[in-house]
Amino acid sequence: MPNQKSHHQPLSSDIVPRYAGIATFMRLPQIVLDAIKDLDIGIVGIPWDSGTTNRPGARHGPRQVRDLSALMRRYHPELDISPYEIANCADLGDAPVNPLEIVPALDALTDHYRTITRHGVAPLSVGGDHLVTLPVLRALAERHGPLGMIQFDAHSDLWDVYFNGSKYAHGTPFRRAIEEGILDPHRLVQIGLRGGLYSSDDNAWGVEQGVHQFPINTVFECGIEAVMADARRIVGAGKTYVTFDIDCLDPAFAPGTGTPEVGGFTTYQAQKMLRSLRGLNLIGADVVEVSPPFDPGGSTALAGATMLFELLCLLAERCSKGKA
Repeated sequence: MPNQKSHHQPLSSDIVPRYAGIATFMRLPQIVLDAIKDLDIGIVGIPWDSGTTNRPGARHGPRQVRDLSALMRRYHPELDISPYEIANCADLGDAPVNPLEIVPALDALTDHYRTITRHGVAPLSVGGDHLVTLPVLRALAERHGPLGMIQFDAHSDLWDVYFNGSKYAHGTPFRRAIEEGILDPHRLVQIGLRGGLYSSDDNAWGVEQGVHQFPINTVFECGIEAVMADARRIVGAGKTYVTFDIDCLDPAFAPGTGTPEVGGFTTYQAQKMLRSLRGLNLIGADVVEVSPPFDPGGSTALAGATMLFELLCLLAERCSKGKA
């Protein structure tokens, strides 16, 4: 890990007002890929939502999350962590996107993340619809092998096809990832599933593959502590990715998303669950499905930026104990 004195630091809001300057994630400096030497964590925007099947707008998520992340302060009192002191972090800008063609876009994103992971940088991404997680996983799996994953989501995203046989949509990424061998289904934990399904056997394929699903009623009946203890046991000490779909939150807290489902988590419950992942072998994470057009006031993006900071702290602590 680089010397702490060389770590990038966010602009301080008691010197430069939060509304001033160029918007970057956590007010960190933005650097280009050619300059990522000695970087531990790269925060990347993926302004792409061509996998959306109904309400678009998540392509605008990274920009608004950047803006609202100016409200994040340096120190996390519950975790007793200042991530910028223990890991070198920067905003790597936005990944290349093609809003017109899905497969070429996924290929370009995979190449982009190959470059990031080749340098040993842990990617922390902001989408974008949930399909953007697939190319990130592809790049990470090339380096680390099949991954475990903890997914906070109202939906399993294990559907096979949409419409006339389309295999790439925001409801299919983890089925493709399991089929491609980049996710180990026995180390895939899905937390917060709820809402209507297309048929009674929609979740059967995932269960048959060994996916561990915790519908939200199970979480509330068993308790967050018990479910998160199970999640930790399931992923174990192996390399693990965390994906946080903002629709795991109740629409009262996050109305700006493409597929809202009532009866979700509060923001505090989500923070508590993320903090319980402390100490896991995390190699990357993302926050997806923030759609500003459905929440012009920005409360959803603020929730997204807050969860991003929680994940940044976890990754920073992991990186401080040895690069992922």
